[in-house]
Amino acid sequence: MDLRFQGPDASDEERAAVAAGLRGESPRRDLLLPALHAAQDRFGWVPPGALDDICRRLSVPPAEAHGVVTFYHLLSLVPMPAEMIHVCDDIACRVRGAEGLCDELARRLGPEGEGGWKRSPCLGLCERAPAAVVIRSGESPRAFAVAPASAESIATEPEEDLAALRRSVPRQGGRLLHRIGRVDPSSLSAYLESGGYAGLRHAMEIGSAAVIGEISASKLMGRGGAAFPTGRKWEAVARAGARPHYVICNADESEPGTFKDRVLMEGDPFAVIEGMTIAGLATGSERGFLYIRGEYPLALRRMADAIESARAGGWLGPDIQGSGLSFEMEIRRGAGAYICGEETALFNSIEGKRGEPRNKPPFPSEAGVFGKPTLVNNVETLVNIPLILQMGGEAYARIGTPASTGPKLFCVSGHVERPGVYEVDFGATLGELMAMAGGVAGGRGLRAILLGGAAGVFVGPDQMAMPLTFEGTRAASATLGSGVVMAFDDTTDLGDILLRIAAFFRDESCGQCVPCRVGTVRQAELLHRLRSGRLIGDLATELALLREIGQVMRDASICGLGQTASSAVESALTALEPFPGPEPRS
Repeated sequence: MDLRFQGPDASDEERAAVAAGLRGESPRRDLLLPALHAAQDRFGWVPPGALDDICRRLSVPPAEAHGVVTFYHLLSLVPMPAEMIHVCDDIACRVRGAEGLCDELARRLGPEGEGGWKRSPCLGLCERAPAAVVIRSGESPRAFAVAPASAESIATEPEEDLAALRRSVPRQGGRLLHRIGRVDPSSLSAYLESGGYAGLRHAMEIGSAAVIGEISASKLMGRGGAAFPTGRKWEAVARAGARPHYVICNADESEPGTFKDRVLMEGDPFAVIEGMTIAGLATGSERGFLYIRGEYPLALRRMADAIESARAGGWLGPDIQGSGLSFEMEIRRGAGAYICGEETALFNSIEGKRGEPRNKPPFPSEAGVFGKPTLVNNVETLVNIPLILQMGGEAYARIGTPASTGPKLFCVSGHVERPGVYEVDFGATLGELMAMAGGVAGGRGLRAILLGGAAGVFVGPDQMAMPLTFEGTRAASATLGSGVVMAFDDTTDLGDILLRIAAFFRDESCGQCVPCRVGTVRQAELLHRLRSGRLIGDLATELALLREIGQVMRDASICGLGQTASSAVESALTALEPFPGPEPRS
């Protein structure tokens, strides 16, 4: 490839930072994102000399590398402060004082962007809102989360111990959460003593075909939002003729209001590794990627340490526990892009490209990452796997309902007394879950509940009897989505919440397809007109236009972002009257 470089030569310091990020690996395009992270971590931005050095080492055209850097929120091509505070102003933090926190930081530190702080979409810390993530660059870079955050506490790294984990899981116990806050997440021996790796041992005894049979018998549906049968997905990858096969754990948990995967990685990292390893052995995959969103510094550290411990203990790598079976995995850190939670966009991100979705077919089981058969499951799905192997697929299928089997994790946040991750068997009602969380905070009335996150729907107080199952929510024209249950009390300005949701989709659209790129902008503009009362024509015309925009995005967008960008907005406008009677423009 004839590449032309026009940037400045890299300094010795820049070359050293890039080399350290590549860790002596042979040059490959898929190392672009790790190399960019190395420069960002060292300097607080990606200097032109460092970018030039990365492009030369990896034979990446500079224009393409520029396109990748500018795609992600957490990477920058302009100088930034050595310490940057990312303050969540998304919906869960918004109702818990995020705007006041931003105002106070502006007074103390200066305007956003200039004072070493900036607003951020959801940071996945909704149970401890308002939240912030502090990123410090330098020779010893460090990132940490502060939640709940205040102007006084925001620069001090908190203790992250078992007590902190217990606060994120108010109802201790359960089948999936029983180690959280009780078992040291850094200790392999503690994991083994608590029953860890029993599922993998059984998987190695019965073989891949029997493992897939158990997963199919369990009727496990994917827990990432799409609810695709897990056994069918595993079987398709296992049968694919092309080699090699890959396993990807999608831990790019970026849906506003979702934080269960973060809690699992922080509190039970070996369970994630065990589930992933079983998936690898069952599908004939010898290599896996754990793709963690860049805003999860503690989860990143916990998972990295657990992988090293599992490898040292013989639970990862060649000849696992003398079985002759092999599986290796590595972490890829995201850089701030909601769209990378879409599986094909995630493939592009791993491969060192812009995280834009691909058309399907071909499906990942045929041509996934690097064009090879790929299994993609999210964190919650994978931590169910050891449980299924221990108790048996048929026994697992008896939990819950015939169409929604097993336990389910829900992320309860907003105006509730005890926000956190709750585990229930499928079939519990929305009202029962709210009661577990202590009901509406302060004894106030309930205005609405957002189910499934920003891509979900709003339901009113009259829906408390809704069973939390795939079929139950479907019958109510709702969705479980990623397990978000966000409550809003009767003081909430729902119009403001809808504007934030619309801004989220507008900002997070990758821009690849016209329906989403234009539709999310037009939706946000129309909501601002409804908010201000300055309409184009009458209210009926504006609402009809909003529905038409939503229908076009659903019908013609490449991926789920555009297809669901209007769901919450339309559900609120249909049932909740979020805007006071607007008047036509004179």
